[in-house]
Amino acid sequence: MPLVTLRTLLEAAEQGKYAVGAFNCNNMEIVQAIVAAAEELRAPVIIQASQGAIKYAGLHYVAGLAKLAAEQATVPVCIHLDHGTDFNTVIACIRAGFTSVMFDGSRYPKEENIARTKEIVKIAHAVGVSVEGEIGKIGGVEDDISVDEREAMLTPVEDAIEFYEATGVDALAMSFGTAHGHYKLPPKLALDRIEEVHRRCGAPLVMHGGSGVPEEDVRKGIEYGIRKVNIDTELREAFLGEVRRQLELKPNEIDPRKILGPAREVMKEKLKEKIRLFGSAGKA
Repeated sequence: MPLVTLRTLLEAAEQGKYAVGAFNCNNMEIVQAIVAAAEELRAPVIIQASQGAIKYAGLHYVAGLAKLAAEQATVPVCIHLDHGTDFNTVIACIRAGFTSVMFDGSRYPKEENIARTKEIVKIAHAVGVSVEGEIGKIGGVEDDISVDEREAMLTPVEDAIEFYEATGVDALAMSFGTAHGHYKLPPKLALDRIEEVHRRCGAPLVMHGGSGVPEEDVRKGIEYGIRKVNIDTELREAFLGEVRRQLELKPNEIDPRKILGPAREVMKEKLKEKIRLFGSAGKA
């Protein structure tokens, strides 16, 4: 079916009080696993690509794979740029056919972040593309973006509301205690901030660093207004764990399909687990 925008998916998620999974892709097998899991559970899904994935695979390969998968799917699929940190990357993704982009201006002072994000929103909305924006710094490491955990601060509620209302973004990422990559200790989420921001301005909120967050916290976050959950680390672990297992079982295998095929199936099962957790199964 035709690609849909992030806004379309999140409006439905708001009405149904669930979240849509946003899963990072790096190669063909991962794209296939994402769409297969969504199809089996009749769930809307977001295929997202980071700047690192685009650098690795090439923008048009990433866009081509995702668009082909979406066209063949019978569930709603959105293609999203994750953590776009510069204007040129964002515009290139819009031109390549992405239906949603994230502009991450969190490294700028608040007023500059608002101004830059607002300009991206103006351009993207003019061509029917959704925008996710970020206020506050989310800890951890993702591709070429690193934020020292000590520097990662919780986003003040007033800043989050001001940013959302001033920029007109379709989804809001704010810092409430999650981090990219592995957690050294169980995360302590400021769920009260999620609840207050959503209650006061209605912003569809995004949980970055969803891998490793306790399931109960994920459910609470969705109850309080999280409508998009990003998962990458757990998917990589599932995929590469099976790759390693297959290589141990078949040390003389020279056909990559015999290694990557089983890894794709293991990842699909992990994806289905997350889709069920987010409450989006059966929503397509």
